[in-house]
Amino acid sequence: MGIQGLTGFVEERGAFFTELRVRDTKLVIDGSSLYHRLCFASATDFRRGGDYGPFAAAVGDFFGSLRACCVSPFVVLDGGRDADDRKLPTLRGRAAERLRAAHGLSRGEGGCLVPLLTREAFVQVLGRLGVPFVQCFAEADREIAGLANRWGCPVLSLDSDFFVFDLAGGYCPLNHFQWQKVCAGEGSRGCYVPARCFSLQKFCGHFSPLKKSLLPLFAVMNGNDYIDLAALEGFFSKVRLARGCVAGKWGKHARLQGLLSWLSQFAEPSEAVDNVLKYLKKHQREEIRELLCASVEDYAPSDVNLEDFFQNGKYECEAAWNADLPQWVLDALAKGKLAPFISDALILRSTFLHVQVENMQRPSAHSTALPIRQVIYGLLLKAPPSTEAASPSKQTKELPVVCEFDRLQKTLKKTFVQAASLPTDFCDDHFSLDKLMEVPRSRRQMLLLETLRVKMSFLESIPSHLQLPIAVTCYWICCSEPKVKLHQLKALLLMIVFGELHRITNDPDPAVVRAEDDSIAYNEVLKWKEKKLENKDFDVDAAHSFCQWQCCLQMGLYLNQLLCTPLSEPDLSRLYSGTLVHRLYQELKSTPSVETLFSSSPKMTQLYQVLLNTVES
Repeated sequence: MGIQGLTGFVEERGAFFTELRVRDTKLVIDGSSLYHRLCFASATDFRRGGDYGPFAAAVGDFFGSLRACCVSPFVVLDGGRDADDRKLPTLRGRAAERLRAAHGLSRGEGGCLVPLLTREAFVQVLGRLGVPFVQCFAEADREIAGLANRWGCPVLSLDSDFFVFDLAGGYCPLNHFQWQKVCAGEGSRGCYVPARCFSLQKFCGHFSPLKKSLLPLFAVMNGNDYIDLAALEGFFSKVRLARGCVAGKWGKHARLQGLLSWLSQFAEPSEAVDNVLKYLKKHQREEIRELLCASVEDYAPSDVNLEDFFQNGKYECEAAWNADLPQWVLDALAKGKLAPFISDALILRSTFLHVQVENMQRPSAHSTALPIRQVIYGLLLKAPPSTEAASPSKQTKELPVVCEFDRLQKTLKKTFVQAASLPTDFCDDHFSLDKLMEVPRSRRQMLLLETLRVKMSFLESIPSHLQLPIAVTCYWICCSEPKVKLHQLKALLLMIVFGELHRITNDPDPAVVRAEDDSIAYNEVLKWKEKKLENKDFDVDAAHSFCQWQCCLQMGLYLNQLLCTPLSEPDLSRLYSGTLVHRLYQELKSTPSVETLFSSSPKMTQLYQVLLNTVES
């Protein structure tokens, strides 16, 4: 969620924090805040589609610092949208903001944009590191607060809603959590992460004092992700808030301070709500009362027992039960084995497609992956089988429809997309969602590869962990518009080979045999990367093509996950580097010899040729 202006107000005052040495404790971490923070901190280029390797390294370093301080992390991630979809207007607003940022970046302006596969890369790194994590069924804030209070430990986030939750162990904002400056302990005490903890007691004491129980009402009235502030303008236009707030250093937070001061006169929320309603027209009062009371509940810690999930792997919540989904789907969602995109499509029949830095004059990069999404929707919503006997008009009426939010040039638009009719041999009862796990792997793999327009016989010479990205690459070449250029394809495959070389030469497993020629080739590539790039121009058309590939890969990953991974999932941190693929593309245009970059390693040279021959065939 997020409370308008509260972070700025608290940060400017500064007096509401206490110093904290974080060590020998459990720590409940808001996963969404963390991966955004680490993504922005590790990135040097937001225009070229992301560098997942440095991001994954930053995630590893972060949890390494916690481990050194004997801190036990538990990461809690947001799931899909709530079933009532109250947050839809806010999500549409944020998508429009991302679109403006992407457009600015494409024109050479500054800005930040989270690369498309950052969340997926983050989940993969958590799994590799063995960091316990859960993906909630919907928004995670209340469940984070509930778990932290059960354990009496701090919450680490960068969400202003946690200034309002009454947290037994306190709230540590990520911007005050100095994990890169671990300090040595004194005496027998171990090392610690210097941090600052928000003091709810100090904050409430600053306003007369203000009762803690009134803070959720303040959050709702001030404006958050769920409530339209316009509904309360009648109150703000008539009530006399405390004077003296406007002048001075914190003038821009005048209404926020005035509202907190005004609320401090009341003993409990119901009394304050009654007083708010006096300023509204009679016909509005009951509707606004219901709105305020329902919204205040968003700040009550959840009774979902996440401790039970972390101890026994059981995730149970009322909203999940009400959704009436197969148990295997609920389990996979909680374990992050299915993305929130899947639950949004399944429950709301509505999805958001995140914009990238692409050519805004062309159709969205996501349009290339539309046929893959339609198969996902067909599996989720059980579209009827495609038979020649049924008339086209009858089939159209029966096909389920999903609402997609995507860009049309520089604006956010919603489009209604029909689910695909699955081939007749995939439409028996076993391909219903609740029995999908029982389908033989060979049939699930066949549906995946048919969707990607590839035969398994073409992939047999490819290492298993690269089969999915190469199948996606074949699909990308077939379906992209405009067509993929040969230099773009070669740049992408060279990037994948470099990822393999990096994996082999940096594998910590002592059992892995490292060939000397691989190490030589790896060092030669590093030297090449250190050379200054003569042409630093940003090629937006090449960027658009690589964005299309990422869109296809994302949906290929989601379909593979939904089909219970008939192909191995690739390591994204080794697979895609936007700065590298753009550089390779630029240099291939002027210096074709770049294609022989791995010549000192016969193994990597052979891999490149196998990949190229497979895709070109």
